[in-house]
Amino acid sequence: MKKYVITGSTSGIGRALVEELSKSNIVFAGYRNSAKVDELFKNSENIIPFYIDMKNSASISDAADFIKSKTDKIDTLINVAGSVLAGAVENLEIQDLKEQFQINTFSHLEFSNQLLSILDGGKIINISSMSSFGIFPFIAPYCASKRALDILFNSLMVETKKNIKVISIKPGVIATPLWERSVNENFERLKDDSAYGKEMKFLKENALKNGIKGLNVKKVVEVIKKVDELKNPKSSYLVGKDAVMASIFFHLPVDMLNFLTKQLMKKRVNTNIGE
Repeated sequence: MKKYVITGSTSGIGRALVEELSKSNIVFAGYRNSAKVDELFKNSENIIPFYIDMKNSASISDAADFIKSKTDKIDTLINVAGSVLAGAVENLEIQDLKEQFQINTFSHLEFSNQLLSILDGGKIINISSMSSFGIFPFIAPYCASKRALDILFNSLMVETKKNIKVISIKPGVIATPLWERSVNENFERLKDDSAYGKEMKFLKENALKNGIKGLNVKKVVEVIKKVDELKNPKSSYLVGKDAVMASIFFHLPVDMLNFLTKQLMKKRVNTNIGE
């Protein structure tokens, strides 16, 4: 039996991974919402839950200490937990921006570094995003935090003297509760943004649509399982046709990319609003 550590395990990609991998492996499953714990963990004795708040360094340290007290070897750490901060860059509160990076970037690096001693010879798999390739309007903090995640962990793999493989999984639009949760978390902050009213309405409706029509989360799980079995995996994997298209699109010259992105966003917003 292999031993996994998975954050963000009570919904979406994290939950699907826990359910699949715990069938024949030991899974340390990180949660923040205790109300969802019993529902997930009652189905397998192979699941060991641990509390972790990605915004709290003390909680991250406690989680790492708990895992190290239970085992001296982890085969694969899968960093899944994340959130989406939406809004126009000019209106973002710096504190909100810092929190976005804390949840999506810094917390994973902090947690991973504290587990390096029991990860030697293993893998770190990060759930990044096709958004890490460039600019997706009005979710720039999410894009930037995922890009930073990739860069920092690539540097970790290059620099460390430990034998650790770091892999970035870049899904396209996946049907997970993240979309609806993001709408709810951003609603109060964005509802009075009159300057970008049409854009915010489009963003909300598109997010809710993605939560239903996105790629099945099982596709991401299948890719992660295959990657985890490889002795020498690549550093990055795309999941979904839209992720492949994004990887191509964002290789255009920056000026051209900015122009096309702005025109495409304007067209989509006006079409969606019916103007």
